[in-house]
Amino acid sequence: MEIRDKFFFRHSWLDQESIINMQSYVYILSSKKNGTLYIGVTGNLIKRIYEHKDYMVEGFSRKYHVHTLVYYELAEEIVSAFKREKQLKKWKREWKIALIEKNNPQWEDLYKSLL
Repeated sequence: MEIRDKFFFRHSWLDQESIINMQSYVYILSSKKNGTLYIGVTGNLIKRIYEHKDYMVEGFSRKYHVHTLVYYELAEEIVSAFKREKQLKKWKREWKIALIEKNNPQWEDLYKSLL
C-alpha cells in the first residue's frame, strides 16, 4: 500500500483532493536533550503535540516519554510530508541532531511558541 493510500484509509472522511492538498507538518520529538527521538507527520501540529504530551498517543512516544517538540517543518502536501518523514527516519542519528541544533541549539520545547 502506498503512503498516500494509507493516509486515505485512515482519514476516509476527507475527500482525496483535500487530503493531497492539505498542509502538513513533519516533526521531531525528544525525551530530553540528545535523548530518544521520535519523528512523525500531522495535519494539525498543535493538537498532535498536545496528544503526545498528554499521553493520548499509544506506542513509542508514550512508552519512552518522548513529548518535547524540538523540530518541525511545514510541507505543502501530505504526500511530500510522508516522503520527508521516511527520509528523516533513514538518516543517521548525528544528522538528525545536527538538524535539530541548527534551528534549536538549546533543545527548547517549541510547542510553547505555537500557542
